[in-house]
Amino acid sequence: MEITFLGTGTSQGIPIIGSTHPVCLSEDPKDKRLRVSVLISWDSYTYVIDCGPDFRQQMLTNNVSHIDGILFTHEHADHTMGLDDIRPFFFRQGDIPIYAHQRVMSSLKKRFDYIFTSENKYPGAPSVIENELINEPFHLNSLQVVPINLMHNRLQVFGFRFKDFAYLTDVKTVEQEEREKLKGVKVLVVNALRIDPHPSHFNLEEAIAFIEDIQPEKAYLTHISHLLGFHEEVQQQLPENIFLAYDNLKITI
Repeated sequence: MEITFLGTGTSQGIPIIGSTHPVCLSEDPKDKRLRVSVLISWDSYTYVIDCGPDFRQQMLTNNVSHIDGILFTHEHADHTMGLDDIRPFFFRQGDIPIYAHQRVMSSLKKRFDYIFTSENKYPGAPSVIENELINEPFHLNSLQVVPINLMHNRLQVFGFRFKDFAYLTDVKTVEQEEREKLKGVKVLVVNALRIDPHPSHFNLEEAIAFIEDIQPEKAYLTHISHLLGFHEEVQQQLPENIFLAYDNLKITI
């Protein structure tokens, strides 16, 4: 299984428009972060988790010509607003499967009604195959995926475990029952927004504590804001099995 970090930034991306913060002015490519998303490939299959406003750019940068579906963690704009850019995939492949909680699916239908409508559909609009998720395992082809129920302040979000890999973003609290689903995972990805506490995201201290509880072999931090600091400086302060993810990083599990 290969994981590509398409984007590792927070909702505004880094650099933030008009910001003079030192991290936003950094020339280190690892400090330039698109909106958060990953691409997961195994055998001949390729899936994307979340489809934000940088989706087109991410697909071009990584030379992605085929996707088998998109999984959504939740409905916030930085995770969904690239849905229209599935059109090139749709024109080549046909309807694109999407997977989301019923609440998220309803949100997508409001924002992208022209994609979901069956009446007088615009001929250039893409179409999708809806797969509503509940907090129970499901299959993508032959691979079982385990949803992880998380809280993003007061909003429910889904993380996903694919065998030895788990991807959790926009997390603030995780009940013990859901933590048990992660035991034995080898590679864990989790958000770490900044140094100071935040009402709806793990900060760095909380992310490290969560990783220590789950005890993966390796962990990667994502959904990072400029307020976490410079990539290289933060990395030097992390435990030896925890890494800052960065855009276009590829890992194999």
